[in-house]
Amino acid sequence: MSEEKRNEAPKMRTTISKKALFSILLIAFVLGFTAIVIGYNVYSNTMDNHYRENTMNIANTISALVDRETVEKYGKLILSKYRETTQEERDHQEEESYRSHFEGIEESEDYQEIRTLLTKIKEQNGVTYAYIMVIDKANQVCIYIADGDVSEDTYCAPGVWETIEDDQADSLLGGNKAIIPQADFGWLASGGSPIYVAEDGTFASSIIDISMDDVMLDRRMFLLDYCIILLLVVAVLSIIMTWAMRRQVVFPLNKLAKAAINYSNDRSHHEKDHAKMVQHFANLNIHTGDEIENLSYVMSDMETQLAGYIENLTRVTAEKERIGAELNIATQIQANMLPRIFPAFPDRKDFDIYATMHPAKEVGGDFYDYFLIDDDHLGLVMADVSGKGVPAALFMVIAKTLIKNRAQMGGTPAEILGYVNNQLCDGNEADLFVTVWLAIVELSTGKGVSCNAGHEHPVLCRNNGKYELIVYRHSPAVATFEGLRFREREFQLYPGDKLFVYTDGVPEATNSQGEFFGSERMLMALNENPDASPQKLLQTVRGDLNAFVGSAPQFDDITMLCMVYKGPVETPLSLTVEASVDNLPKVLEFLDAHLESLDCPIKAQMQLDVAIEELFVNIAHYAYKPGTGNATIQLEKKTSPETDIVITLIDSGMAFNPLEKADPDVSLSAEERQIGGLGIYMAKKTMDSMTYERRDNKNILQVSKKLF
Repeated sequence: MSEEKRNEAPKMRTTISKKALFSILLIAFVLGFTAIVIGYNVYSNTMDNHYRENTMNIANTISALVDRETVEKYGKLILSKYRETTQEERDHQEEESYRSHFEGIEESEDYQEIRTLLTKIKEQNGVTYAYIMVIDKANQVCIYIADGDVSEDTYCAPGVWETIEDDQADSLLGGNKAIIPQADFGWLASGGSPIYVAEDGTFASSIIDISMDDVMLDRRMFLLDYCIILLLVVAVLSIIMTWAMRRQVVFPLNKLAKAAINYSNDRSHHEKDHAKMVQHFANLNIHTGDEIENLSYVMSDMETQLAGYIENLTRVTAEKERIGAELNIATQIQANMLPRIFPAFPDRKDFDIYATMHPAKEVGGDFYDYFLIDDDHLGLVMADVSGKGVPAALFMVIAKTLIKNRAQMGGTPAEILGYVNNQLCDGNEADLFVTVWLAIVELSTGKGVSCNAGHEHPVLCRNNGKYELIVYRHSPAVATFEGLRFREREFQLYPGDKLFVYTDGVPEATNSQGEFFGSERMLMALNENPDASPQKLLQTVRGDLNAFVGSAPQFDDITMLCMVYKGPVETPLSLTVEASVDNLPKVLEFLDAHLESLDCPIKAQMQLDVAIEELFVNIAHYAYKPGTGNATIQLEKKTSPETDIVITLIDSGMAFNPLEKADPDVSLSAEERQIGGLGIYMAKKTMDSMTYERRDNKNILQVSKKLF
C-alpha cells in the first residue's frame, strides 16, 4: 500500500453516530407506536363500552315504560296491514297507494302516548333516534310501529319497512348491543330491547341510536396529541443519546483509529528497524470505564506482540520464498526429465504416442517414459512411487534413470525390473517403493512383453473396437524387498490397436461426496471416441475427470499414456500400364511374382488371378471408352487377423462402382441368365473383402485376401 493511501482516513459510508441515532429513532418509533396502539385501543374500548351500556339502559327503559299490550296491538295491526299490501306497493312504500293501508293509526290516542314517550326519552337523554319496530324474522323484514322523531325529514311513519338479516333479528330479540358505523347517519351506538314475542315468532323491540360522531372526533384528537408528544420525546432522546454516544464511543474510537493509522505509517517508515517504532496505543489516555477502555489496553498489548510477530513473519516469509523458488526449480527439473515433446518420434510412422503428468503437489512421485531400445523395439514405462512431495520425487528420479539405463542395455522386462529392484532396495531407509508397468514392443511384428509390478491394469483397444481392461496377476511392487522375481506376459498388437496405461490417480480421483472416479467411468471416457488420437483421448479423459471431481482438491498425481500401434510401414509394390486387354499378361505376371515370394498357396493364387483379371478387363473395356488411359495395380502385405494381402486397382476413367451391380441368379441355367456380372460376382465370392471409393476423380477398388 502506498504512503498516500496509508495517510488517508478510511472512508465511512455511515458513522457510528448516525447508526446510533437511527437505532434510537427506530426503537423510539416502535415503542411509541406500540404505546399509541395500546392507549388508543384502551381509550376506544372504554368509550365504546360506555355508549353500549348507555344505549342498552335507555332501550330497556323504553321497553319497561311502554304499554306492552298497546305495542302488541299496533304491532300485529301494522304487520297484518303490511302483509295485505302487494309487492309492487311495498317497492313504492313512499307513495299514497302504500300509505293508505296504515291511515288512521297515528290519530289514535294510545298510539300518540307511545310516540310522546319516545320523544320525551329521546330529548331528555340526548338520543339521536328512538323508535319501536315489529320484526318478522321469517320474511326478514322489520316495520316501524312508532318513531319518536319530530322532524319531517327523518320521521318514519307506521308501516315503513326495511329488510333485515337473521343475525340482526337475533340481536334485537336477544338484547345484544354493538357500535355500528352508518354511512348515511354517521357513527351510531345502536341497541335494542324486546317488548313482546308473538306466537308466530314475530316480535317487537324498542331501538335506540346514539350519535358517536363527537366521540370519534375525540379519538382522532387523542391520536394526534399522542403522536405530537411522541415526536417531541423522540427528538429530545435523540439529541441526548447522540451527544452521549459521541462522547463515550465515537471520540474514543476515533482516537483508536488515528493511533492505528499512525502505527501503520510508522511501521512503513521503520520496516527494517522495529526497535524505533513508538508505542502508539499506550499513550491514548482513554478512560471511559467500559469495553472501549479495555480495547485500548488490548490494542496496546497487541501492538507490542505484533511488532515481534511481523519481525518473525518477515524471516519466515523470506525462508518460504526461498523454499518456493527451489521447489519451482525442482518442478521444472522433474518436468524436464519426462519426455514432453510431441510427436515423440516424428520420423516414425509405425506408432504414435502421447502422455501427461499432473502432480498433486509441486513435485510428484508418478512418472512415465518411452524410448527406443533399438530401431525395432520400443520401451514403455508407467510408474507410481509411494508417498508424495520431495521424497517421492527424488525416489522417482532414481527409479526412472535405473529403468531406462538398464532397458537400453538389453534384456526382458522381468530382468530389467529385477536389477532395478535390487538397486533401489540398497539403502532404502525410507521404505519407499514404486509400482511399475514396463513393456517392450517389437515394432515390426507388434509382439510385446510386459511386466506389471503392482501397478494398475492396462487398457487395450483393438482396431475398430472398444477399450477394455486387461486383468491378470501382478508381481509385487519394485523395492519392497531384495531378490524379487517378476512375472512376464506376452501380448500381440495389430495395426490400429491402442494401449492406455495410467496411475492410480485416475480411478481414485475423488469428488466432494467422497466418491471415486473408478475404472468404469474411466472406460466410459475412453470409449466416448475410441478412434481419437492419443492426445485427444487423454484430453477427453482429463476433461471427464475434472467434471467429476469439481471443486474437490487433487490428492494424488494424475499420469496417463496412450500408444497407438500402426504396424510396419511398407512401400506397396506398384505397376502402371495402359488399360488394355493386351496388358493383362503383364499384370498377372506382376501379381504372381509377388505372390510366389510370399509362398502363397496355389488355391489362393488362382483365386486372386481370376479376380484381378476380371476387374482389370472391366477397366480396359469400360473405364475410358471410347478413349484410353492408364490403370495402376498396387500390392501391399498386411499383418492382421483378417487379411494378409491387399490389392488396389486405380483408374481415372468414368465413375463406376462394380459393387453396386446386382449379383446374377446362379440358380438359373446359362441360357436363362442375363449376360454379364458373373466375373465380378465370382471375385466378390472368392475375396475376403472388397471396397470401392471415388476420390480425386479416380476409381479406387480394393480387394483383401487371407492367404494362410
